[in-house]
Amino acid sequence: MTITYFKETDTLLITFNSNEVEETIDISENILIELDVNKNLVSMTVEHASKTATISNFAFNQVADKRAA
Repeated sequence: MTITYFKETDTLLITFNSNEVEETIDISENILIELDVNKNLVSMTVEHASKTATISNFAFNQVADKRAA
């Protein structure tokens, strides 16, 4: 999974896998998702990201699996 922010165009691209895109769906005016042939999510694009999402406060949190203890 990769998250890329294009400052010049204020676009956020979240790529979940490298599957070939079969279909693009407009979720809203500023959000698009791309699906593979099996309808699995490949990527999500957020346009006007600084207004739609809180880009300046981006954080990644991974919660430990308590079952592994």
